[in-house]
Amino acid sequence: MTAPDFRTNPENFCYRHPDRQSFVLCQRCLRTICPECQTQMPVGVICPECLRDQQQAAKATRPPAGRRARLRSVDSRPIATYALVIVTSVVSLIGLIPGIGDVVSSWLAFNSGFLFPGPLFQPWRLLTVTLVHAGIWHLALNMLALWALGRSLEPLLGRGRFLALYALSALGGSVLVPLLAPGTWVVGASGAVWGLLGAMFVIGRHLGANVTALAVLLGLNLVITFLPGSGISWQGHIGGGLVGALVGLIFARTRAIRQRRQQIWLLVAVGAGLLALLVIPVVVYG
Repeated sequence: MTAPDFRTNPENFCYRHPDRQSFVLCQRCLRTICPECQTQMPVGVICPECLRDQQQAAKATRPPAGRRARLRSVDSRPIATYALVIVTSVVSLIGLIPGIGDVVSSWLAFNSGFLFPGPLFQPWRLLTVTLVHAGIWHLALNMLALWALGRSLEPLLGRGRFLALYALSALGGSVLVPLLAPGTWVVGASGAVWGLLGAMFVIGRHLGANVTALAVLLGLNLVITFLPGSGISWQGHIGGGLVGALVGLIFARTRAIRQRRQQIWLLVAVGAGLLALLVIPVVVYG
């Protein structure tokens, strides 16, 4: 779909706020709704009109109080983003304390040596690597990027999709390290952050948004990543960015309610494929 086609298609915008783009549909009428117009149900969200109809039906039937559905408005704030920033910051700051920090890093940092079957097999490091950083500036830059990108992506995608994107991007960054740089110690949430950046670029292109600034930002980050002596794990950055772009493409192409199951299975396939790639370094270097 071309950019002009997208902008002129009302189904890509909230039906109550035509200036707001959204990927979320009402579970009953299937119209597009922005976070402000969503009401959370036990499964999915509904629009204000469907909520009113449901409440009127509930009043007519008057079910027992204990069986009445509990309805609550969706909190459009990027709560998951804030939670990730807080948890990562707290753990990373503890990890920077002399003495204590060494213990924290020794349990959370990633090295491909912990993927080999045996007493040192610790696969959780593929994701916990995002919780420790090499220094205060490393932490500050990653958290600033996470905060800035998350505030835009989380309300657009929804909390569950956003967390899936973050986790898969982090996994993608960790997987490319043992494939291309086995034995290297890695810390930081850079892979996950690059995944958010890659997803935003792909989704922005799909929405017909101007992604020139994102393209420039990606280019600058690539230059910095490959600077001699930077000490940056370019494998983690590239791995996270590529997986994030792939997940962003999945979200952009499977936004219809009828495609929800397909979307979930595609995300599962991405995760399974990444884990399957870890067999390569185990076989080659084991």
